[in-house]
Amino acid sequence: MKKLHLLFAALMAVGTQGAQAQTKSWTADNGNGTFTNPLFYDEFSDPDILRVGDDYYLAGTTMHAVPGLVILHSRDLVNWQNISYCFDRFDFAEDRFALKNHEEIYGQGIWAPCIRYANGQFYVFSNVNGKGLQCYTAKNIRGPWTHHNMQGNIYDLGVLFDDDGKVYAIHGYGTVKCTELKPDMSGPVEGTERVIIPEGNGVGEGHHMYKIDGMYYLISTDYSPNGRTLCSRSKSIWGPYETRVITADETYGYHAASLTQVPRGTKYRIGEDGTKFQLGPVDKDATACTNAHQGGIVQYKDGSWWALFMQDFHSIGRTVCLMPMTWEDGWPMVGLKGNLGRAPRTWFKPGAKLGCYAVGEEPQPMTAPYDRSDDFNAKQLGRIWQWNHNPDDRQWTLRGGRLRIHSQPAEQLMWARNTLTQRVIGPKSVATVELYTKGMKDGDVCGLGNINVPCSWIGLVKQGNTLTLRCFEQLTNDTVTVPVGLPDGKIYLRCIGDYDNDKMQYAYSTDGTTFQTIGRMMPLSYQLISFQGSRHALFSFNTKGKQGGYAEFDNFTVDEPCADRSANIPYGKTIRIINKATGRPAIALKHGLLYDTHAGDKSQLTQFKVIDRGQGRVALQCADGRYVKVYGDGLPGDVRFTASLAPVGSPDGKTALSTPDDVNSTTFLWQDFLDHDFMLLSLKNHRYLGKSPSTGSPYSMDFAGPDPARRNGSVLMWEEVK
Repeated sequence: MKKLHLLFAALMAVGTQGAQAQTKSWTADNGNGTFTNPLFYDEFSDPDILRVGDDYYLAGTTMHAVPGLVILHSRDLVNWQNISYCFDRFDFAEDRFALKNHEEIYGQGIWAPCIRYANGQFYVFSNVNGKGLQCYTAKNIRGPWTHHNMQGNIYDLGVLFDDDGKVYAIHGYGTVKCTELKPDMSGPVEGTERVIIPEGNGVGEGHHMYKIDGMYYLISTDYSPNGRTLCSRSKSIWGPYETRVITADETYGYHAASLTQVPRGTKYRIGEDGTKFQLGPVDKDATACTNAHQGGIVQYKDGSWWALFMQDFHSIGRTVCLMPMTWEDGWPMVGLKGNLGRAPRTWFKPGAKLGCYAVGEEPQPMTAPYDRSDDFNAKQLGRIWQWNHNPDDRQWTLRGGRLRIHSQPAEQLMWARNTLTQRVIGPKSVATVELYTKGMKDGDVCGLGNINVPCSWIGLVKQGNTLTLRCFEQLTNDTVTVPVGLPDGKIYLRCIGDYDNDKMQYAYSTDGTTFQTIGRMMPLSYQLISFQGSRHALFSFNTKGKQGGYAEFDNFTVDEPCADRSANIPYGKTIRIINKATGRPAIALKHGLLYDTHAGDKSQLTQFKVIDRGQGRVALQCADGRYVKVYGDGLPGDVRFTASLAPVGSPDGKTALSTPDDVNSTTFLWQDFLDHDFMLLSLKNHRYLGKSPSTGSPYSMDFAGPDPARRNGSVLMWEEVK
């Protein structure tokens, strides 16, 4: 808890200077020819990947938020930019799409898209609850997009444009079906639906269909009894199919988060009494369904294959991981030779060969997909923003360098129309906004909130002519109120998030420099009610059932203290290596083995210098001069020492590196797990350094990966020796 308090104190110190400048944002690119998952540290669910020439497009779920069906673009699969949405608003007239008259589509909306290119145009297929299959087409990926309401009970689908011109949709859970679609996208071809994989084969949902070298490959995911991703293959679209698991248990050391629950038999509405919600227990050893699953696969232009699968990252929601693939006996397996089914958190970027780019391959600029900060000086909102349900465009404006939101009737944040949202960014971040209150009227509530279930907010409440500051937490129905004087009608509101640890707290300032926390450190959860992670929300509503005044927002900034990872690998430093499972440091025994010792041992043989071998690779040198080396298959006792290192080649990365066994046996790819947690991946056998916390065996290099709790002996911590 002390560490968490120190974290919040550090985050509180984030100022508002340079509010109009975009701060450094998370990108997976490490700038040295490697990348570190996740690709994005914010929500991007149900990814589907498409390659057209040397361009890659990624489509993702947006549920009830608009604009909807987001599309990102990349040239290297690592650096992405948001270039399009398929629609600005739902074009259905029902109140539920606009959050009117207590009708809503939380946890519904549009989800699980499939993006394809055929016949000279782009297609994005998806489902809208109660409306059936939808398709959006465009000649240009940036739009404009044409909407085709195909109806029919087809969802969570994969689509294949076959060589004979026919179009197939693959859908269903357990019992997998194939339905032919009309080429004009007017609907399914009647009478064509057939079962291609019957129940009983352990196949799930979230289908992605491909035809590769004449063979049909269906990638799907299953959540029962826990998450895993499968591939089914056949010589015919209609089957029969054989099925194999291609990845399981890859959590990158993240356990299942606390889930928001509603007691059985309880009737509730999403914006009502928070005591009807409960945060479920946390089992840190459980994989559950948080592992990397559901997503698409793609062949990079150099011939390599990659999976882009989503993974649950606690209260952040589901985001995307890039995973190398290896073809084994005709199966596209996730992972690397010697460790199939698992994938490294840090690996060489597509087009890079052990840190060297292939001939003709140029590194792409390091970019984050969004500009998260917004000074509202432009004529349009930034691409990061989405409205909570369809907005009433008469009730908001960008004017005078501020965002103005008029107050419409609502009793609670989750029912407030024209709430503007963006996804929170992890692992830690601080969002700050300036709020101007002079336009508020009696009954108005406005401020900065977290759209989640349960929700929370910090804001100003006007009752008569009196303004008060209030912090509300729906989970406990707790309200903290503070008198505040605002002679110039301006206040700064802040959300401080430690999302990897599912914690957040609000703060405020009247001068933009000194901030005061309000309310408690709130627990956060992931939840399957709205099927979204936490989202920042700018809101204004009136609790007295009438049209109120307005609130104005300016200089929304997001600061990410963990985005700069340049110092996360302690190159050139002397460190102790602590096994996270036991808290015991590693020691280089004079007998020649790497073992562990008691927690207080600070002798010379517990000290290791981190040698930079280029492109994220390291060697470890004990203080007595010996280097860590992997012998044989890396079984317990085969992590020993050598007196010298083989050269790794040109340090500029422009020429091919020599990769003999003696280089790989002493060279490890550092896996950055943040906050001084790390793993070491052997370039000899693609497995990880570790020591069982229970058997007494010495260190080995045969761990497949971390467990969800990071206590199987493969996740390490480092501390610098001064």
